[in-house]
Parts: sequence; structure tokens; C-alpha cells
Amino acid sequence: MTQHDGVSRRDVLKVVGAGLVAAATGGAARAETEKAPKLAFKNADFYGADGKFKPEAAKDAVIELMKYHGYPILKGVREKLWISDYGIGQHATLGLAACMFMNNEKDRYMLMDIYLLPNQFLPEHWHEATDKNPVKMEGWLVRHGLSHIVGEGEPNLGKDVVIPKCHMDGTATVMHEVAAGPGDFVPLNRAGAHHWQLAGPDGAILSEVANVHDNAGVRHADKKLIFP
Repeated sequence: MTQHDGVSRRDVLKVVGAGLVAAATGGAARAETEKAPKLAFKNADFYGADGKFKPEAAKDAVIELMKYHGYPILKGVREKLWISDYGIGQHATLGLAACMFMNNEKDRYMLMDIYLLPNQFLPEHWHEATDKNPVKMEGWLVRHGLSHIVGEGEPNLGKDVVIPKCHMDGTATVMHEVAAGPGDFVPLNRAGAHHWQLAGPDGAILSEVANVHDNAGVRHADKKLIFP
């Protein structure tokens, strides 16, 4: 994984942190951090009194994330959202929301958007070939917010990148970070490489492109996680 051309980690953090990055949506530019109230979610927001995960509450949070960043809430997006807390009951800390717009297994191409809540961790995983599809090769274009995209390479995690305790007791096997802001595209360095992400304080919205996705080929480093 390599840093986006011409943009250093320090530059990305400085610009995003200052709220000076403009995100274009529908032809109109909007500052990433307007005077709207900061996003804030508690883990209890996503669980009932019985401790069961509430997917609809998690979808509400994603819609709030979209509105905060001026992301277009397209027709049918809420219904298409795939939401998971990976069965560990800490969605505000570790989880995922995604909308698969296209996954063409015949011609092998896909497009989906990923929505990470503020400081939410997307667990370490990788992809293997299946009986139907080759190893998934992918990359991410950050639309809004900040995502620390981590994969293979020389360890360089910044002090602001903290792996949550609920993921392998606060560890991961790969530690090469690219701090990516709006407009940065970060490709996986090779098919089959381990990778994970951590959203910044305003969350992150990313578009993922790949040859094809196959749930049967997804593997997680943390064996206690339940997926899909």
C-alpha cells in the first residue's frame, strides 16, 4: 500500500482536522465540518434492553453520517444497507455498513460504498479464491471524512491509530497505514493481503472498487468474529 501521490499523512490529517476539505455532492461543495453538531454515537444506541443488536438503529446512524457529510441519500440506499457488528456487541467501536451497488460475477466487477461511523474499526481481513471467483483485488476512494487504511508494509501507525481492545486484544497482524482523506485512492498492494481500517473523528464514506466480491472467500484474523 502506498500513500496517495503528493499527499503526506501529515498533510491529510492537517487538512481534514481543520475542516477545510470541501466535498462535492450534486454539483455543490460543502465543507467537511460545517457548524452542524458533531456526530456522536453511544454503543447503547445500537442495542436493545435484551442486548440484541438493532440493525435499524445502525441504519439510522448511517443516514445521519450521510447527512452530516452531504452525501446524496440515493433512492433505495437505506434498504440496501448491509450492517454488521460481527457478533461482538460493540458496534460503535467495531462494525461495518455497506451498500453494494453492483457485484457482477459473470464479468467480474463490483462497486460498493462503505460507511464507517466516527472512530469505528473495520476488522482485519483478507480474501481468498473460491470455487466461483478469483481472489478479490480492491481499492478505496475516500469520498468524505478520514480513514486510516492499513495493510502490508513497513509498520508506521500514528499515535492516533488505536486498535480497539475487542479486536484480538488490541492487536492486528499488519501495520502499514495510509491516512486517506477526500479524493485519495488507496489500492491493496496485492490480492490476498490482510487489511483493516479505522475511521477518523468525523467517520468516513468510501467507494470500493474490485474485480468481484464473494462472501465465501472472506477470512478474518480475529476468529471470534461472526461474518456475514
